[in-house]
This record gives sequence, structure tokens and C-alpha cells, in this order.
Amino acid sequence: MVEMHHHRSTLKQQNKPFKAKHATKSALKDIAKGRVQRQSPKNASADKTDAQRRVNRRNTAKQVQANKRHALVSSTRIFNGVDGTPRIVAVIPLSEDVSARDAVQSLASSLDVDASDCPASGLWRMRAERFRTSLQFLTLPYHSLYATLDAAKAADYVLFVLSPTVEVDGWGDTLLRTLQAQGLPSVATTMAADAEMDPKERSGTLKSLLSFIQYFVPSQTRVHDLHASADRLNALRAFAEGAPAPVRWRDGRPWVLGEDVRADDSAEGGSTRVAVTGYVRGAPLSANRLVHIPEYGDFPISKIMSAPLPRQSHSGAGMDVEPALLSERVPSDADSMVSSNMPDDLANEQTWPTEEEMASAPAGQQASGEIPDAHSGTTPRTIKRVPKGMSEYQASWVVDDDGDEDYEDEDDDEDGAAIEGEEEEEEEMVDMPVEEDEMESVVGTRKSVAFEDLDMDEEQEQLHTWKSRAREEADDKQFPDELDTPQDVPARARFARFRGMRSLRTSPWDPYENLPRDYAKLFAFEDYRGTERDVRARVARELGAVQPGARVTVYIDVGSAEAAAEIVKHGQGSAPSVVFGLLPHERKKTVLHFTVQRNTEYEGSVKSKDPLILCVGPRRMRVKPVYSQHTRGGGKGANNVHKFERFLRHGTTSVASVYGPAVFGKQPCALLRESDADAQAPELVAMGAFMNSDTTRVMAKRIVLTGHPFKVHKKTATVRYMFFSADDVLYFKPIQLHTKHGRTGHIRESLGTHGYFKAHFDGPVSQMDTVCMALYKRVFPRWSELWRGGGGGAGNSSVGTGASAADAMMEE
Repeated sequence: MVEMHHHRSTLKQQNKPFKAKHATKSALKDIAKGRVQRQSPKNASADKTDAQRRVNRRNTAKQVQANKRHALVSSTRIFNGVDGTPRIVAVIPLSEDVSARDAVQSLASSLDVDASDCPASGLWRMRAERFRTSLQFLTLPYHSLYATLDAAKAADYVLFVLSPTVEVDGWGDTLLRTLQAQGLPSVATTMAADAEMDPKERSGTLKSLLSFIQYFVPSQTRVHDLHASADRLNALRAFAEGAPAPVRWRDGRPWVLGEDVRADDSAEGGSTRVAVTGYVRGAPLSANRLVHIPEYGDFPISKIMSAPLPRQSHSGAGMDVEPALLSERVPSDADSMVSSNMPDDLANEQTWPTEEEMASAPAGQQASGEIPDAHSGTTPRTIKRVPKGMSEYQASWVVDDDGDEDYEDEDDDEDGAAIEGEEEEEEEMVDMPVEEDEMESVVGTRKSVAFEDLDMDEEQEQLHTWKSRAREEADDKQFPDELDTPQDVPARARFARFRGMRSLRTSPWDPYENLPRDYAKLFAFEDYRGTERDVRARVARELGAVQPGARVTVYIDVGSAEAAAEIVKHGQGSAPSVVFGLLPHERKKTVLHFTVQRNTEYEGSVKSKDPLILCVGPRRMRVKPVYSQHTRGGGKGANNVHKFERFLRHGTTSVASVYGPAVFGKQPCALLRESDADAQAPELVAMGAFMNSDTTRVMAKRIVLTGHPFKVHKKTATVRYMFFSADDVLYFKPIQLHTKHGRTGHIRESLGTHGYFKAHFDGPVSQMDTVCMALYKRVFPRWSELWRGGGGGAGNSSVGTGASAADAMMEE
């Protein structure tokens, strides 16, 4: 009988069973047998039919479209009508051979409007009947940076005028970068008309100008040619139709572009008030809020009167309309002009106990003067050794010397000799005369190390030889904080304000310790972001404010007749006069921190506390910023301590800190440096944005004292040139040492009288290594002052009045 061979069952192919996912409706009904599945509220949207989903998508699209249309209508409602609020167009020439007035006349000619009365610099209103709106052109002169910045802050549109033959120079490049850092509204670009230009070259020139302007304003898609009538009409259509692009830092802030600025002669006690006539823009304007005039400061509003345009009668003559009172200042609800606190020097003064306190003490203690025992449970369980003369908080900065007792056991020789025997042998070798050859042969072991105290001439010669090594440039790049210890001044006096820290990021630092007196003048916000939300909500629901689009006359109290005359003279000149509304608390001084980056085109040196001009929001201030490292992620770290930076360097983001008025919102900022050659052509140093207001942020300046390991034996080294006095060695003994190769150690004892000391490290030390000691001290920002344009303006007291005590602090 022949046996049959069978394969194993595991080799047989088994197909998956049919799961009936695509069964018919009747089959599914038979399987359900009348059962109805309960609809889950979580999966309700997933169980809808395709038809229902299609209806929902259409409904959602209609809602989005309606919301966009409503937002567009709301943003352009104040511009409706020829007699409505005009759209402000700032005309900025970027070359010396072009004129803003010629550009406006070319645009007006496309609507057959006579623009012969348009000034070379100033305001000019045009009625665009074709587009059922009106435009207000703000022409600006060339080479006027600050007037251009103010005009761009108040404008709805910016029109750049480029030359077809002359390239944009350095001033134009600085202006564009500053406007880019400040924040631009909607932008249009035109090329000035040039009748002598070859028509064949126009296309290539327009492409070149478009490539140039797109570097600064990437949203630009074309450059309008003022020589072509169609391009002139399209440029006007871009201004007259649609909604201007919002500028985020202006959200929630009102402003008025002054069409007429005059002194109020009806004010009691002389003309100490200024009347500014214009349209309210942005947010509602209330008489209880303060206003800021660039280059002049912050002022209160006395009242707001309506200023409607004269109506046209049937005969064609204008009919004057009596102004009405719209808002008046209420002292109980108005913002205060107080900008700083007045510190009370006697508030924390220590005084002797009063007679009542002495009488309340027990009778036994009154006679003996003994200190009463502590209450039960108040004695600490662990006792920490505190150096003599230091408090418990100061002791947390130094390193505990608990491990010094074990150093002796680590340095024992292999034969296990006792420490006392080693010390006796050292004393015998020091007393015996030793030749130089013998000295060199026994330097390697600890028990035979002999210290020789050299004279001052030999010390100076060796120090000069050591300092002249060709490594200063490399060491400065790797350790930029290294500092030579002075020889004529004791180190304990020179660096008395410095302290040692175990770690910059984790060691405790009390932010309220040893504060300067002027720090008490600042306002500290417990929750800065929460305060901003409350302020904006309070302004939004305020009653009696004048809504945007109304033409009003704002009466501002400037305090003196001289200030009123200065502001009126400025407003009647070529520069625009803009009045910006301030939010509550924005006059109070506090600590401001900005994240800034160096301008890639600026090659000069920027050092901490160098005088610069800070442009943030509507303000321009003269500041001396202090720079510090920007913690990764913008966090505070474990102790909110950040390393002070001596210079603002390229390619990194730093934090610039100043004392100044509070800032609400994510406002952009720019740092400018005035040029010695021409005050009207400053250089853009850096740009950034406002970060926060944190009075507890500690900026710690680090210095590194270096020493040379003169003699080395395993983990012990004799170090010189770090100090030049034995008293300095003892003063800095508790501070931890480190080397450039990563070793850490401590000072064990002083040697001789020239600052030599013996140090022990956590590992073998190389004689090619460098011993370092890091010291830290807190650096405080400087006060800011209102920038007055080189002497113009004599308004209220400056933002930072007087010299600050922080400016007189000892510098390194």
C-alpha cells in the first residue's frame, strides 16, 4: 500500500471572510431585524448624509462671506461720501530729484481736478467725485525723517515716489527700513513722470523699481507710472476704494491729524491751551484720557467741541454751523498726570522702641536686658555654618567648605604617610638651604614643594612676560568677560559690589535687594497683561467718547504760554501735527524690556548705555539702553537672572531695557543713532518689539578674573596673577573656581604676600590650563527722556526729568 504525503495545514492559504461592508439597504435592514441604532451626540456630524454636509458647507461659506462684507463696510463706513472723513495719503519721495507735490498734481489730473494750490509740504484735500469719497494728501519734503515717521503713523495709505533715473541713496534706505520696523499701512508705489525718458526703457525701469520696493514691502505687485493716464487712475482707485490695511499697534488708540492748530485765546489766565482741529480716527476719543504730541510730551484734554464743515446753501454760499460740546473732562474720572512715585525715606527707617513698647516687656527683661528665648518649634532643625560677618542670605552665594576636610585624605601618598609627618618634612626643607638645580628636581611632589616669595621687580617682569603672550584675541572671543585685576587698587575694594554664584540660571537672587533709591519712583504691575486687558475693556465701554469719523476741535492744556506757542509754531510749519490718545496708565514710569536685533547694514559699534533714540508707538525718547541675553523661549528661568551684554552684536536677539512710560500692546520699536554730520539723517541701529514690563528681571554683569597655575601637583595647584595681595585671597576664598578645561575647585590657603594661593580641584589640572573666577553684580537700566528734535518743544516736563541716581552708579 502506497502512503499518501500530505502538506502541513499551516501551508494552506486561508482567505479572509467577506465582511459585507457594502451590503444593500435591504440586506442591512434584514440584519438589523427592526432594531434602530441610537445616535451618539459625538458622532452626529459624522453620520450625516452627503447632502446635508453639502448644505452645511454652503451655509458656512455664506456666513464667512457675510462677515467679510460686514467688516469691509464697517471699516470704510466713515469714508463714505464726498463730505465724509477723508482718507489720508502720505506722499513720500525717496529721491532728491522727485517732488511729492508733482506726484499729487499728476494724480489729480486724472480726475480733472485743479491741484495748483497743493503745498510742497503740508495737507491738501481733494474731492474725488468719481469714487464718491475724498482724499487728504500729506506731502512731505525729502530728507525729513522724523516728519515722515509721524506722517506714516497717522496715514491710511503711504505713496512712495521713485525716480526713474536716480537710485535711492543711503537716507532713503534708512527711511524704508525704519518704516518697515515701525509698521506700514497700505502701500502704493509710483514712478515719477519723466518726459525725456525713452518709452522703450520704461518697462525695464518699472521692473527694476518693483524688484527694489518688494525687498522692503513684499506685498507690492506693481509700480504705477505717473506718465501713463491709466496708471494714474489705477493708483487713485487703490486709495479711494477698499479698506486700508490695519496697523496692529494702533488698534484701540485714537488719533487726530491736525488740519488747523491755533492757541485758544478764550482760555482763562492766558493762552495756555492749544486747539487742534481734525477728524477722530482709530478708536473713540474721550476728554478724560491723556494725549501725546510727538516731541512735546503728554497733556490732558480740557474739552472736545464739534467742528463741522460749512454747509452749502442753495445760493452756493457757505453756512457756518455752531460747534457743540461733545465731551468735557471730569476730574474725578480723568487720568492723572502723575508719572512717578514719590519715595518716602522715613517709611522703612529703623527707630528705637517707644515707651509703650518698653513698658509692655516683662519686668525681668527690662532690668537685665536679656533676649527672650525663642518659641518652641522656631529653631531650625539643621544648622548651617555661616561665615563670620555674613547674613544667611549672603551665605547662600558662597560654596560650602564641607568637602575641604576630605581633601587631605585624597592627597596622601601611596605609602599612607600621615599629614603631620608631611608637614614636618615641609618645614625642614624650607629651613634648609636648597640649590636651584635641586629645587627644580623636587618641584613635582607635594611633600617637597617649596614656595619662594620673589621681590616686586621680579614679579613685575614675570607678569609682563606672561601678559604678552599671543593669545589675547582668542581668549577674548572665548571668554569675553575676562578682566585683569588692578595692581594699584585692592581687588576687594575694586570688586566690592560683585558676588560669586554657583550657577547664573539657578542660584537665588533677591530682586528687591540693594535697590537704588530711584527704583522706588517706578510703578510695578502685578499682572501686566491682565492690566492691559482691563484697560482696553474699560476704554471700550466708556460713555461720552467721540466716535471715529467726527470732525472735532480738541482743546489741550499744555501748561504754559511758551509751550502753546511752540506747539502752534510746529503745527503751522511743514511737519505734520498729530495728536495720539493714550490708554490709562501709559504715562506711569516703569521698566520696559524690548527684544531687538541689530540692523544688518549698520557696521558701527553699539555698546550698552550708548545714547540712542527709541521710537516706540507714538513716542520718541532719548534712551541709554542696557542689553542682556534673551532667554531661549522668552522664559524667566528658575531665578529670572539674565546675563548682561556689553555690546549689541549681529545675528543674535538681545533684550534692551530702559526706564520709561508704560507701553500696552505688541508695539514695534526702532533704535536710531544721530549722526554728527547731519541731525536729520540718523542711522538705524536696531529694530524689534516691546516684550514686557518686569521690575524683577535681574541683569547680572559677569567678570572673570584669571590666574596662571604656577606649580601643579595632581589636583592641587599654586595659582598666581589672579590677586596681588594676601588679603584679597582671603576675601575671595569662599568663591568657587573653574578652569577653561572644565575643572572646578576652591581656594585652600594664601601663600606669601604677593597674592599667590593654593587651590584644590575636582580633577588633575594641566599647567597649560587657566584658572578663572566668575563674579557677578546687578546692572540697572537708565532713565529715558523725551526726545525734542534737537531743542524744539518746551511742553511739559520730560518723560525722565532730571538726572537719575542710577546714572551715577559706579561703572566698571
